[in-house]
Amino acid sequence: MPSNVKHIILVMSGKGGVGKSTVSTQLALGLVAKGYRVGILDVDLCGPSVPFLLKLENQEVHQCEAGWVPVYTDESKSLGVLSIGFLTKSRNDSVVWRGPKKTAFIKQLLSDVFWEDVDYLIIDTPPGTSDEHITVMENIKEAPCDGAILVTTPQQIALDDVRKELSFCRKTGIPILGIVENMSGFVCPNCSECTNLFSSKGGKSLAEHFQVPFLGTVPIDPRVSSETSKYVGLTHPESPMAMSFNSIVDRVINPN
Repeated sequence: MPSNVKHIILVMSGKGGVGKSTVSTQLALGLVAKGYRVGILDVDLCGPSVPFLLKLENQEVHQCEAGWVPVYTDESKSLGVLSIGFLTKSRNDSVVWRGPKKTAFIKQLLSDVFWEDVDYLIIDTPPGTSDEHITVMENIKEAPCDGAILVTTPQQIALDDVRKELSFCRKTGIPILGIVENMSGFVCPNCSECTNLFSSKGGKSLAEHFQVPFLGTVPIDPRVSSETSKYVGLTHPESPMAMSFNSIVDRVINPN
């Protein structure tokens, strides 16, 4: 990893579809709102969502002498993004690669990107505990990795898969910053009441069982679902989702 990255945070989950990329982008945008310079490295090679969420699709990646130059969200260069989504022709293109090619590409992502004095690098990982995760772990051993945020939804099937991710982190020596329960209820756009669609408090129970921090619950809020490229704490500061992400960002900055 480049020496000009001060903190690395992994966003992980054993389960697909739990909103890791949403948590990654909102965490990054929240850190930018606090005045930090942030990068997002999207290593979900088969399902890269970050360019879509940040409305950066169809942008091109360029190279300089130091490596690939991230795609920036604006001229301030406060938030840079690198994803395989910038290298495919369209969002519908599939990446049909065997393990060795995936491994080689992730190594390149971790070593050949020119991050300009980044305070926080958020690594958005794919589901599971396989080749991609092992490659990331092997290549950030000497880097300033703060730890992993594990994302789940309230259903038991998601919690079971996150248990596997917890086990993976402990076997590989990755500190666990905490668990986020995403899609925890539905906020009515008319009355703002939050109703549980699935079960509730599964993420908190899991955190208590494994004695790791519980970072909070993030509900589904249709008022902000179309504004993923902006930080919810700025666009809808009074919403339950904003309050949750504000708390998560503060916990990341001050983990103790």
